[in-house]
Amino acid sequence: MGLRINDTIPNLTVETDQGTFALHDWIGDSWAVLFSHPKDFTPVCTTEFGAVAQLADEWEKRGTKVLGISVDSVEEHVGWKKDIEAVGGAKAGFPIVADKGLELSKAFDMLQADYYLADNPTPADSQTVRTVFIIDPSKKLRLSMTYPMNVGRNFAEVLRALDGLQTADRETVATPANWTPGGDVVVPLSVSDEDAIAKYGSIDKKLPYLRMAKLPG
Repeated sequence: MGLRINDTIPNLTVETDQGTFALHDWIGDSWAVLFSHPKDFTPVCTTEFGAVAQLADEWEKRGTKVLGISVDSVEEHVGWKKDIEAVGGAKAGFPIVADKGLELSKAFDMLQADYYLADNPTPADSQTVRTVFIIDPSKKLRLSMTYPMNVGRNFAEVLRALDGLQTADRETVATPANWTPGGDVVVPLSVSDEDAIAKYGSIDKKLPYLRMAKLPG
């Protein structure tokens, strides 16, 4: 069974192009984004890793580390990063796991269903799908997104989701559909109207159970 929201991620020791480390030690007190892809030196993956590299300052602002995952070797990762940087126009400073034995891919349930078929004719190294995991400093899985191999991910959405998680934790609120930083938030049902008004100054009571407010500042 794959990881579920709020599960503690396994503390696997992984080999990367930036050395070998245990996942929990690498995350430390930071948030983390883990993202997998099918294979090095492939077109969609190269654009995605370039996009992640371009967002280096944004990850840092949010106290977040990023970790790529691939079934290819450390040597291939090192060579591929030259292409990533050429396409993305930014240094790919994050590590990439060399998950040659699929240990991490299996632990995080990142393999397509046909990998497990007895008569699967497809090589194992083409089975990892495009998955994103957001992990908090307590090493708990807070969000996951899975894409097929032929659809590139939108990392602006990954940033938006990360902002939502961090804001919800920090302010003890929820975020509505299409929320972006600075937008109104949802007041939890556990907070009374009176307490909400005292905290936020005013609330927009759209329904008895749907109350919106602006965060102070």
